[in-house]
Amino acid sequence: MKIALIIFGSILLIFSILPLIRKDHWSFRVFEYPRIQKLAMSILWVILWAIHADFEDHSLWIFFGLMSINIIYLFYQIFPFTPIAKKQVYQASKIDKDNSLKVMISNVYEHNDNYKGCLKVVEINNPDILLLLETSHKWDRETESLEKEYPHHVKVPIDNTYGMLFYSKFPIKDAEVNYLVEDQIPSIDCKIELPSGQLVQVYAVHPTPPVPNENPRSTERDKELLIVAEKAKKSKLPVIVIGDLNDVAWSYTTELFLKMSELLDPRRGRGFYNTFHAKQPLMQFPLDHAFISADFKLRDLRKLDNYNSDHYPIFVHIQFEERAEQQQEENQLDATAEDKAVAAEKRNADTSDND
Repeated sequence: MKIALIIFGSILLIFSILPLIRKDHWSFRVFEYPRIQKLAMSILWVILWAIHADFEDHSLWIFFGLMSINIIYLFYQIFPFTPIAKKQVYQASKIDKDNSLKVMISNVYEHNDNYKGCLKVVEINNPDILLLLETSHKWDRETESLEKEYPHHVKVPIDNTYGMLFYSKFPIKDAEVNYLVEDQIPSIDCKIELPSGQLVQVYAVHPTPPVPNENPRSTERDKELLIVAEKAKKSKLPVIVIGDLNDVAWSYTTELFLKMSELLDPRRGRGFYNTFHAKQPLMQFPLDHAFISADFKLRDLRKLDNYNSDHYPIFVHIQFEERAEQQQEENQLDATAEDKAVAAEKRNADTSDND
């Protein structure tokens, strides 16, 4: 049992240390995802140690100390996303329908053919704006009925798992489809006009993940996110960034994105809201996001029913308030000089070589 505990503990410690190495290769970045799982496994190690260990064995006491530090470190990393932490986005105290915006984000899984299930979830939750990701030309055809309820739309169907369909009940202005980093990976840049007349800047993104079968590096993903962060910070309008970011809420890159954009994460202080993988209960991560400027407060945040996709849809109901920015400005994450240097380096990274 001693050998098994040492091997098991060593693997857990390595998996916790690897993300601290700031390399873009997937073999380092992918271990940022399972922090909840690593925490649970580390606690399990301590339980097994307490049950089976020889308490006179000094080597296992050393491992116990290391695993205890690992548990504290991992809990510290995920603590901001627990309900006992401070909320980064405050709850709206009054209802203002004219400045309200209900958003649904759903990665449909391109090979999923449950189109009716998707339409049913949309109908039940009735969002004001809807972003469907991984939408092929067939998904575009099969969901064409959405145009009756959502007369304003920007469609970029692509048969490469990176298509986007963006629908809105509210008028869309200055819509652009951009390919910020990679030729076949679109993003949508537009403005939404709320019933009050207030314009909201929307960025919809779906960068590639750092995994061996798609992209061996996180360079392209990080670059796209930080380009959008720079745009969001420069915007004079309230901003919302939505999409499957292929990055977890607690990663170094996501935190850097929040620092550089000055946006807020409504998950913080409320829960994990894991959206992927819908079919693997023990390996789920928060990959689908809605980051908002301090101009908004939250009315509702929830994970929606799955319809055979590998992602759960996520629903965010936010409300623009004139004084919200002043009240929530202190909740924005501060960027250090080192953060700004790293962000500039990532924005300017050479992505021509993907090997």
